[in-house]
Amino acid sequence: MTPSDVKATLSFSDGSPSMDLPIYKGSIGPDVIDIRKLYGQTGKFTYDPGFLSTASCQSTITYIDGDKGELLYRGYPIEQLATQCDFLDTCYLLLYGELPNAQQQQDFHKLVSEHTMVHEQMQFFLRGFRRDAHPMAVMTGLVGALSAFYHDSTDINDPRHREIAAIRLIAKMPTLVAMAYKYGEGQPYVYPRNKLSYAGNFMRMMFATPCEDYEPNEVLVRAMDRIFILHADHEQNASTSTVRLCGSSGTNPFAAIAAGVACLWGPAHGGANEAALNMLEDIQRNGGVEKIGEFIKQVKDKNSSVKLMGFGHRVYKNYDPRAKLMRETCHEVLGALGLENDPLFKLAMSLEKIALEDEYFVARKLYPNVDFYSGIVQRAIGIPVSLFTAIFALARTVGWIAQLNEMIGDPEYKIGRPRQLFVGSQRRDVPPLDKR
Repeated sequence: MTPSDVKATLSFSDGSPSMDLPIYKGSIGPDVIDIRKLYGQTGKFTYDPGFLSTASCQSTITYIDGDKGELLYRGYPIEQLATQCDFLDTCYLLLYGELPNAQQQQDFHKLVSEHTMVHEQMQFFLRGFRRDAHPMAVMTGLVGALSAFYHDSTDINDPRHREIAAIRLIAKMPTLVAMAYKYGEGQPYVYPRNKLSYAGNFMRMMFATPCEDYEPNEVLVRAMDRIFILHADHEQNASTSTVRLCGSSGTNPFAAIAAGVACLWGPAHGGANEAALNMLEDIQRNGGVEKIGEFIKQVKDKNSSVKLMGFGHRVYKNYDPRAKLMRETCHEVLGALGLENDPLFKLAMSLEKIALEDEYFVARKLYPNVDFYSGIVQRAIGIPVSLFTAIFALARTVGWIAQLNEMIGDPEYKIGRPRQLFVGSQRRDVPPLDKR
């Protein structure tokens, strides 16, 4: 960390000694005030619910500028990566810090493709789930179970083990998601075909059957690959912080990633695109485009419980840069499939137009986010709504692994142990039973 010439001074109105706090500069973005010695010198903690003003780590992986609407992976703008690289190139970048050259690209793609199969006993593990189980419930179990099948890569303190686990997770996640889907549909599992691209292979495992193979449509494959890239990492969000916190105990990589999958399931996080599409379908059932005005009126009503899903973002105070790319992809996919007149798509575009022009939404910067468009794209491709979050987990796995590896390699890392402001009962004695 680079020290700043500026220092912060913390003073107290009760006459307690003031304290100087060092400040460190990031390469870009806000400076941080180092409060590590605060409790030792003052006996006080900071209070920051949701960690909105707290940096829990130093990182070189992903940077977000919410005011500018900027997202960088290792310094590269997401717009360039999504249009000039594929997902496995992005994986290499996140894991190793630089984009691969031609030979590295070839070797990495080959390495990942060699690990796409999962242990055959995993299919028996799947049979323990109900057929109607949510795919994220299944994925949480499957990813955690990987540690029971791959004992040779569970030492989080061994760099070689972490690298093997990383490749296995990246390679096997598409297979596991496809298996979870096929299990719910009652269809036979389709084994990976390594001559296909990462996204193409996933789509074949999803949609092929023993009686009819699936020929990947390049427009759809490119769209799926772009979805993976746009969701590969997103700084210190809830699931990434969960993976770091879980991994800080020394647990194996598969367990740490399973914890991330479980956290991602929440509708405020990875389930947002599922919620956005469910909202569109609700509007469509209640009258469609003609009822949008009524829906918008309910959204603006403070006393209404109706929420506008897929618009606005906790981090971005400008247009989500991923949304711009996903909007283009949305039009490409619907054009390739001849779905430009799809009622749900027309509804989505009408809602988008209102949100971009209505002063209520403009003033609050409630722009369409990536979840709004990615849900429409996945629905058009044929992916059921319940599987959206599992695909998000598939894409985010590489980011979780990169963050976990960075934390383990940080000499300053410690097991996570947040503090609290206790407001419960003071010490008291247990009264006899007849006095309670």
